[in-house]
Amino acid sequence: MSIKLYVGNLPYQTTEQELTEHFGRVGQVNQVQFILDKMTKRPRGFGFVVMENKEEGEEAIRQFHGSDFGGRKLTVNEAKPMEHRPRPQGASAAR
Repeated sequence: MSIKLYVGNLPYQTTEQELTEHFGRVGQVNQVQFILDKMTKRPRGFGFVVMENKEEGEEAIRQFHGSDFGGRKLTVNEAKPMEHRPRPQGASAAR
């Protein structure tokens, strides 16, 4: 069963290939997703990595949490389910 990891404090210029190769050292990477700023479309410095199985994901957490990546110390942990956040009053549905 796969596991989704939160990866924070990424250098803004990090590519999907770099992150795939980095996490690929401990196991099969199924997906890499960077979160972009809605207005500027630039990376926000965090994203998600989906690993093939839970054991490989847990090993990635052990090896990479707090480790240096591009001059920054990574934050790596199991991703939490996204919480429902109500829309602000007056926000339109079409954006």
